[in-house]
Amino acid sequence: MDIIKHNKSAWDNYVDKKDRWTIPVSEKVLDEAKTGNWSVVLTPNKAVPLNWFPPLKGSHVLGLACGGGQQGPILATLGAEVTIFDNSEKQLNQDKKLSDQFDLGIKTVQGDMKDLSVFVDNSFDLIFNPCSIVFVDNILPVWKECFRVLKPNGILMTGLMNPIAFQLDQESLKLIYKQPFSDVLSLPPDKLEELKRSKEPLVFGHSLTDQIGGQLDAGFMITDIFEDDWDDENKMDDFFPTFIATRAIKPLS
Repeated sequence: MDIIKHNKSAWDNYVDKKDRWTIPVSEKVLDEAKTGNWSVVLTPNKAVPLNWFPPLKGSHVLGLACGGGQQGPILATLGAEVTIFDNSEKQLNQDKKLSDQFDLGIKTVQGDMKDLSVFVDNSFDLIFNPCSIVFVDNILPVWKECFRVLKPNGILMTGLMNPIAFQLDQESLKLIYKQPFSDVLSLPPDKLEELKRSKEPLVFGHSLTDQIGGQLDAGFMITDIFEDDWDDENKMDDFFPTFIATRAIKPLS
């Protein structure tokens, strides 16, 4: 099946349903950012440490799979030149609406995050990638493309998921799926068909070797990391953090 096409439609549907990750920030949040009071997330709850960021004024930032009008408008308000790249046209429109309303100058580009060929080498100072690689079947090309389009000493910030979170039954917490998990390959046919009928995005639980080792193999140097939980209703949070965020740089040579 065409995973890219399906997930594009699914996220367009999420915008229509006003999912949490599709609701743009308010004017009040942007006004607060102007005063220096701001935060953004790569994972559900913990704010990204401000010392992870380079000076943002005048920097070129790629919001990778980052549509929804949540992070890009804040970074643009702080003076960054922001490009949002996303598979979902409706998610991109959330950023475009705020950009037009507040003259933020955000550029929007639709496409598959495994293919950033629309951008030339050494284009960006920062790539901000909220937890979205779970919607990609093979993430190794993502890291290679990120490395290519970042300037030397550029920064990649990305949200990851602990792969065991996909292998457990959320109610019993029993281990039921082998790693790596894939909605397409791991689920029984009836469950996969139900996901497709209900227009739910298809997800993939990548190994830590691919998620972290893949960044290192692409040439990155990881400089920091933190873990995060999901929400109060997720039983797994009582036993281990579900999410991981990494900060990596592209070395000068």
